[in-house]
Amino acid sequence: MSKFDHFFYDYFISIGSSSSFSKYMNVLILLLVVVGFILIIDYIIKIIIRKISTRIASGTKTQFDDILITNKLPRNIAHVPAIALFHYYVPHIFVDFTDIKGVAIKIVEVLGIVLTLYIVRSILNSIKDYLKSKPQFRDKPIDSYIQVFMIFAWFTGFMYSFTILADMEVWKFLSAMGAVSAVIILVFKDTILGFVASIQVSINDMVRIGDWITFEKYGADGDVVEINLATVKVQNFDNTITTIPTYALISDSFKNWRGMIDSPGRRIKRAIYIRQDTVKHLTSDDIERLKGIDFLASYLTQKQTELEEFNGRNVVNKEVILNGRNLTNMGVFRKYIELYLEQHTAVNKNLLFMARQLQPTNNGIPLEIYAFSGDKNWENYEHIQADIFDHLLASIQYFDLEVFESPNSKSFK
Repeated sequence: MSKFDHFFYDYFISIGSSSSFSKYMNVLILLLVVVGFILIIDYIIKIIIRKISTRIASGTKTQFDDILITNKLPRNIAHVPAIALFHYYVPHIFVDFTDIKGVAIKIVEVLGIVLTLYIVRSILNSIKDYLKSKPQFRDKPIDSYIQVFMIFAWFTGFMYSFTILADMEVWKFLSAMGAVSAVIILVFKDTILGFVASIQVSINDMVRIGDWITFEKYGADGDVVEINLATVKVQNFDNTITTIPTYALISDSFKNWRGMIDSPGRRIKRAIYIRQDTVKHLTSDDIERLKGIDFLASYLTQKQTELEEFNGRNVVNKEVILNGRNLTNMGVFRKYIELYLEQHTAVNKNLLFMARQLQPTNNGIPLEIYAFSGDKNWENYEHIQADIFDHLLASIQYFDLEVFESPNSKSFK
């Protein structure tokens, strides 16, 4: 190789050029020739590998090789021969410049490390995309784990690059790193917290991609679209994106609606506030009038017979309606609600449903409807809930009850 090393040097010396000028021209021309040759080789190898990989991918049933091509793994591997050739020729190009030769070799080795990192990244991204295409991994925080491996790979690459450029042994570099470990922990605090949180979230199955979560502290109310090392992305129902720190999932309280979605029904829990002064005992005429409501006819007949037998057996003076056992308009209305829910086709009859009276408040007596909609779709659920309360609010007047409402300008006319 000595003739190649000094080929242009000998030429310029032969035409009468100075030794110094000949050395510089020899380096410059050799560098241009080698770089041009390597670029041509790199281009040819890239075309060959691309065609081979495309043919292999099209001939197989698995999608993994297609994902490898999408993440540019064959393209990155195609650059390996070029780096190897350049590393081989550098000592011959700078044969007369020892100091520059040493620096050039180090730069090429660092470029080799960078290329290796790109190859590793392509492999890891391909694994991530492949796993996310599988149903059993689609809702797992794969991004977090890939990012951890990638951080480790970049740290290792940086460590080896630094030791090459500084002519330092790896173990000495690691010893020096121990002295600045506190600074590293401080700088990578969020990354470390995110990594620990990702593991806990995955092991405890707290959140999956696609889950509907509500996180009031961060204003998030929507579906989880991405879980990575540092953040969790939530697409809210107004199509805005809220970013939540991953470690907040284990340090703060949030609501995951997965249990509701997986259950056979979605809960309806809402109260109507009744004016207290409209609650009363029912007279015989009131009962006869309410028997005209189909849902209540059988119930009222049975209840009326039961109460008459009790009052007669105990010789109750019914000249005062308060004496003995009596029906109230609010009690009958509660029964009407339960009978109405029982026949409602959108209410899940296998789950609890009832109308219950809560503690009276300054705004009236809360009469709460507790039931479960069979349809869990949000839009349909809201329609079902609205239909139920539309009916009940329109029906309440038949029981001589009134809904509490704060006084307004019409109240004083």
